[in-house]
Amino acid sequence: MLSKISGPEFTRAPVEILSARLREDRKFIQVVAGPRQVGKTTLVGQVLRQLECPTIFISADGPAPGDTAWLTTQWERGRHAASAKGSPGAVIALDEVQKIPGWSETVKRLWDEDTRGKIPLRVVLLGSAPLLVQQGLTESLAGRFEMLRVPHWSWPEMREAFGFTLDEYLYFGGYPGAAALAGDPPRWCRYLLDSLIETTISRDVLLMTRVDKPALLRSLFELGCRYSGQILAYTKVLGQLQDAGNTTTLAHYLDLLGGAGMLTGLQKYSGKAIRQRGSSPKFQVLNTALMTSQSGLSPAEALGDPEYRGRLVESAVGAHLANAAAVGEGKLSYWREGNLEVDFVFHDGRRCVAIEVKSGNARGALTGMRAFAEAFKPKRTLLVGSDGIPVEAFLAKPVREWLAD
Repeated sequence: MLSKISGPEFTRAPVEILSARLREDRKFIQVVAGPRQVGKTTLVGQVLRQLECPTIFISADGPAPGDTAWLTTQWERGRHAASAKGSPGAVIALDEVQKIPGWSETVKRLWDEDTRGKIPLRVVLLGSAPLLVQQGLTESLAGRFEMLRVPHWSWPEMREAFGFTLDEYLYFGGYPGAAALAGDPPRWCRYLLDSLIETTISRDVLLMTRVDKPALLRSLFELGCRYSGQILAYTKVLGQLQDAGNTTTLAHYLDLLGGAGMLTGLQKYSGKAIRQRGSSPKFQVLNTALMTSQSGLSPAEALGDPEYRGRLVESAVGAHLANAAAVGEGKLSYWREGNLEVDFVFHDGRRCVAIEVKSGNARGALTGMRAFAEAFKPKRTLLVGSDGIPVEAFLAKPVREWLAD
């Protein structure tokens, strides 16, 4: 169960996993990674409260993050608690540790010292963006950590926690921290734009990674949200953005935005491997709130427009699949040959499921699905919406179950 300080508790599998790992013998550094505002800090806080040992929680997510000396000092606090007479060990949780320059080398040194000294200090690292955290992990901490990925919240989670209807989920998305503002849509939009979108771009992407064209990255994000669910050639994207960038730069910026849990560019399914960089990307938001908060449309306007609501439905289905891919349940792509197209292909290397999303009449609109089935023999072909699987039923079912026998 995961609780917000000012809200109800929610059922979240990562809480049980992390709790079990921290009760085991000291083996690995535990890394909790995911986008901003999905409850990582709250998740870890509740787990720490359940443990029967001393715990320390510190954060580097301030205007002036600490340095490695500060990190070492905090670690010594954990060592002292873990080594105290009669202590069953201790846990130290470091939030936004990637904000500290040189953090991974320092953590490696301290962890290895504790391993040699048999100090029973367990360590949890939290980070806003999996891509940014992994840069330090893979460079210095290979073989020393386990990753626990926390995705955006699903519709069942938002329904259980806040009573969201499907339409409310389509518009307000899966940000639990913003759910309390859903009764005041203009205020909710301002919060999303200022406290979530701008903070993620400026602090989790631009300050942590070299970006030569920050204006291009911001424009790409806005364009991707506007065209979520659509396939655009990189050359067309550059024309829309009116920038002198190149396709390699755009692909890199999409990787950064995807790592931050905001926007990804799905690649074309080829049957053997995704054609990395070679195909036109299909824009896909990781949370429909990123679309609606920038649209200028009220909930009534967005949900009352059949075309826009249809785009929200497809993007919600795509986000459901993309978040499953982000936590390692499989890979997500699309398929198109000529005029034939399948919205989504979810696959794990051996099996694939083809998914078409229709919010209106699907009659005569499944020629792409039939062609894909003949060419690739998928495990399942699914129609979501229209006269197929109801959207709410699809969003309520874990994606991995569609690949199961």
